[in-house]
Amino acid sequence: MTVIPAPVTAQARQIEAILFDKDGTLFDFGATWEVWAQALLLRLCTQDADRAAAAGWGIGFDMKACRFLPDSIAIAGTAGQVAEALAPHVPDLSVAQVLAMLNDEAERTPQVEAVPLGPFLDRLRGLGLKLGVATNDAENPARAHLGAAGVIDRFDFIAGFDSGHGAKPGPGQLLAFAKAVGVAPHLVAMVGDSSHDLIAGRSAGMVTVGVLTGIADAGDLAAFADVILPDISHLHAWLGR
Repeated sequence: MTVIPAPVTAQARQIEAILFDKDGTLFDFGATWEVWAQALLLRLCTQDADRAAAAGWGIGFDMKACRFLPDSIAIAGTAGQVAEALAPHVPDLSVAQVLAMLNDEAERTPQVEAVPLGPFLDRLRGLGLKLGVATNDAENPARAHLGAAGVIDRFDFIAGFDSGHGAKPGPGQLLAFAKAVGVAPHLVAMVGDSSHDLIAGRSAGMVTVGVLTGIADAGDLAAFADVILPDISHLHAWLGR
């Protein structure tokens, strides 16, 4: 697959830091979160398949097909928003209880790496780049996922929607990363698989890089991306180093 549109190498060569979305970017979205959604919905609904299917539609998940719909709140929304959408389907639980169960199930869900992350991140760090993660997941599950993959120490910054910087598509997490690593926003690349990631990048004044390892296709991302890559492994070629 070719890069869409053509590489912006002049801009890319100036990049000093890269901020990654987590789900659909560092980790393959479908292979990871479809398993999570099935387990969570059945757990919330005490293994009642019919109730679980109805709750699934509430967050844009088809239990029978085991897949998320393109407009699912789980794709770009926060864990808190997912919990709020699920709560009406489990009236015996509070939103806080649903969120706690959601996060617990997320921490235990095996993550499928989009590419072998260890050598990929080591190569980027070898170029002197600062690295971070900004996710609409909660911070604790995010750290658990990165720890389980053995790569948490490669990142200079990790933030979730509950880390005090807001959530995407707002720019708060992104600007906090730039400040934390001492790099001007226009020298940071925001890499993500959803329009929320890229809109946040544009709002923060960063270079925006879309990847196709989530639910969105190139057409969904084109309006918000400076470049679209098949997956994060193509970053090395795009950087032109």
